[in-house]
Amino acid sequence: MHKIIKIVLIVLGVLSAILWYSLPASDMPPSQAIESLPMDLMFKIVFLLLLIATAASVFFGLKKTFTSEGGLKRVLKTLAFAGVLTLVGYLMAGGEETVVEAVQTERGLTTTVGTVKTIGTLLNIFFGMVLIAIVLMVIPSLKRLTGR
Repeated sequence: MHKIIKIVLIVLGVLSAILWYSLPASDMPPSQAIESLPMDLMFKIVFLLLLIATAASVFFGLKKTFTSEGGLKRVLKTLAFAGVLTLVGYLMAGGEETVVEAVQTERGLTTTVGTVKTIGTLLNIFFGMVLIAIVLMVIPSLKRLTGR
């Protein structure tokens, strides 16, 4: 099995190198370049590799979850925390009509209140995760500095 995977990876690498060399020139308009065969095949290879990586991650993650002691409990805690963080991000997100009007007048983009609310929610979730990561890095450092 290990040998087969190596052969497949070598073939994909050589194919990708050939496709990379035959990509459209930089002076070609993007609308034409995106429709070229090498570009299309490169996207298909990327999506195939992404699919394989995602499937392997899910498979081995679920395998470890169900075989390790307390694994399912940790996953459920993490999902509950993610749900709470999403709820807080949604409640903090602003979806006012004034924001929609400002986007339309300043940028010339048509959008809806729901789109603005979704973007605000995702930004709030991201900032919440960043804040949690910073706190989880700073607290152990402070404990080591103070010797507690």
